[in-house]
This record gives sequence, C-alpha cells and structure tokens, in this order.
Amino acid sequence: MSKEKDHGTSHIIQSLIVNLLIACSKGFAAFMTSSGAMLAETIHSFSDCANQALLLVGVKQSKRPSNAKHPLGYGRAVYFWSFMVAMLLFSVGGMFSIYEGLHKINHPEPVENIEWGIGILLFSLALEGYATYSNIVELNVRKGAVGFWQYLKSTKDSDLIVIFGENSAAVFGLILAILALIASYYTGDGRYDGFGSFAIGVVLILVAIFLSIKVKSLLIGESADPVINVLVQQQADKNPEILKLINCITIQQGPGEVLMCLKIKCKHDLNALQISTLINNFEKNIRTAAPEVKWIYIEPDLQEWKG
Repeated sequence: MSKEKDHGTSHIIQSLIVNLLIACSKGFAAFMTSSGAMLAETIHSFSDCANQALLLVGVKQSKRPSNAKHPLGYGRAVYFWSFMVAMLLFSVGGMFSIYEGLHKINHPEPVENIEWGIGILLFSLALEGYATYSNIVELNVRKGAVGFWQYLKSTKDSDLIVIFGENSAAVFGLILAILALIASYYTGDGRYDGFGSFAIGVVLILVAIFLSIKVKSLLIGESADPVINVLVQQQADKNPEILKLINCITIQQGPGEVLMCLKIKCKHDLNALQISTLINNFEKNIRTAAPEVKWIYIEPDLQEWKG
C-alpha cells in the first residue's frame, strides 16, 4: 500500500518524451508513404503527448494543499484528468483511426516509399517497447505479492495505469501498422492499409473503455485497499478498551490519500476523557500502520451498527 504513496511524475515525463519523438517520426513517415495507417499512428502519438501533458496537470493539481473550499484536498484531480485522457483516447485516437480506416477502405490509395515507413515504425516500436517495459517494471514493484492483472483492476494509481494502457495500445498498434503497410505494398491493394487503420482504432477504443471504467469508479468514490481494513481491525483487537470495531468505511481521495470513518464499541465504564484518549491513541496507531490514511473520524458507540 505504501508503495502507491510514492506518486511521482517520472513515468509520465518519460512517456511524453518518447511519444513526442515517435509522433514527429511517424508524421514524416506518413508524408513519405501516403499511408492511412501511418497517419492514424501519427495522430495517435500526438494524442498521447496531449494526454500525458494532461496527466502532469492532474498530478500537480492533486498535490495542492487543502483549504476551506476543499477541506479534503485536491487528490481526486488526478482521477478527473485521467478520465479526460481516456475520453480523448477514445475520441481523438480511436474514432479518428476508424474514420481514416473506413475512408481508405472505400477509397484505397497505393502506399509509397515503404522503406521509410517500416524503418520509422520499427524505431517507434523499439521506443514504445522500452517505455512499456519500464511501466511493467514499475507496476511489478508497486503490486508486491498481488497478481499483475488483479493489481491493474484494484490499484488506485490511475495515472500509472493510464500510461501503461496508452503504451501497450501503442505497441500493439505499431505491430498492426507494420503488417498493414507490408500487406498493402506487396499486394498492391490499398485497402489493407485501411484495415490496419481501422484495427488500430478498435484497439484504442477498447483500451479507452477499460480505462474509463476503472477511473470512473475512482472518480465517484472507491473504497481503499481492503488491506487497510485488516490493519485497522488488528489495531482494534490489540486495544483491550475497544470491545468491537462496529464499522469501517474508507474512501480513496487520491493516490496515497485515504479518508476513514469508524464506529467502535468501547468499554461501558469509560468517561469522556478516557474515551478521548482512547480515540487519539487509536488514530495514532492506525496512521503508523497505514500512513496513507490522511483523515480519520471515529465515533464511539454502545450500539451495534444496523447499516
């Protein structure tokens, strides 16, 4: 859990630099080859650059301190911008690629200077492959003992997942573009180029749908890692003055920021001062066990929680 608290921007900046280089090289290749698939890949890469710039804005905003208007801080800003990235990936990347693909299928044109296209696509594939590998290494570090795919579904670090989704889609899209370019050139049928552009658009839309579903859940208000509830229960069990942890509600307010509301059943003979001391010590123990818990509200009660 604490690994998610290290919420830097190095992985975003790395992907931004890589995609900027790739976008320029793809644009040159699209001009030289007259390939629709290459044009789709160019738009895709420039879209990724814009997306990563938005993620940087989101991370910066999420670190703003809390104030009277936003007493729980701005942590969810990174979720908002991550959702916007998913929408842009769907519309600008996916829909444009499908449109370009349909256009090329209905009005096929021969591709030219295939050497430029293949060379630049292989260069782009090497860069995107490196960026994706770096994302996987970072994901493996953060996931700990959790399975890779389970971590993708459960992690609260939305910007890292968005970057991984973009880079993975880019690698698959580059492979499709290479195959489409070769097929179109050697068969003399420009429709293969259109099929490649269409397939790239489908891949981008599928990735965007996955990302939007994941980020939407965080944006609305998703519970924190269940391990936090286990740690809280352990702290309650260690305290003889707490008879029962009646309820524990957690909300992920941003990467590494958790809001927690508790109801506990205390011993019947405690006075107000003793209960206050008990709550203060309980909060301290929780924060020690789970540093990502930033806000804690505890209500003592003699009654069972009815829901």
